[in-house]
Amino acid sequence: MRKVVSAWDLLQSRVVACGKCPRLREHCLETAGVKRAAFSGETYWGRPVPNFAPPDPSTVRLLIVGLAPAAHGANRTGRMFTGDRSGDFLFRAMFETGFATQPTSVRQGDGLELIACAITAACRCAPPANKPTPLEIENCRPYLDETLRLLPGVRGLMALGRIGWDAAAKLLIRAGGTRPMDAANRPAAFAHGAVGWSDNPSGPRRFLIGSYHPSQQNTFTGKLTPAMLKAVFEKARELAG
Repeated sequence: MRKVVSAWDLLQSRVVACGKCPRLREHCLETAGVKRAAFSGETYWGRPVPNFAPPDPSTVRLLIVGLAPAAHGANRTGRMFTGDRSGDFLFRAMFETGFATQPTSVRQGDGLELIACAITAACRCAPPANKPTPLEIENCRPYLDETLRLLPGVRGLMALGRIGWDAAAKLLIRAGGTRPMDAANRPAAFAHGAVGWSDNPSGPRRFLIGSYHPSQQNTFTGKLTPAMLKAVFEKARELAG
């Protein structure tokens, strides 16, 4: 009996097979070959990283938009924010606010599942120096558009970092919504905890909430603390219902 492949599964497969950006593909494969000493015995994923969502994507109410996979994190494990300290920081806050089943994210198959949320990224491949070019982000745009289209239950987006914010705001506009506006009816600007609303005459009204990215640069310096990230997730939970 033939297995019925869903549109979501097809999207995930197309992301993994993507070869639009030669510079990124070369970097991912090179990193997977050289490896970090601590992971020398592991086989790296070394490909574009698909979305991370619950087993039933129709339950997703919050879509988290990050920047790009880490070279020795998701590029190694094949799952968003998995296997590095940024993920440890992120998933603890998600667990404490009811968005994840456990506070750690080590590898695929470690028992972690997301609850009512999904994680995507502006760029699906690990970029050199963690800086994708505008063209590389544009090449990933169709995957981001389709991700939101296939998650009709999404009530809001959470952006991790300014690039994630810009990508999420543009995504809402492409989906038929207005530019996100703040409480004073001004264009919402990125800041930690900032909230904007996007009205859509043919679809749901959605919010956009910002957070500093849980990179080590931000968490080690105290720019982003566990309490700060937890507060943003608590607010997102309230807004998403």
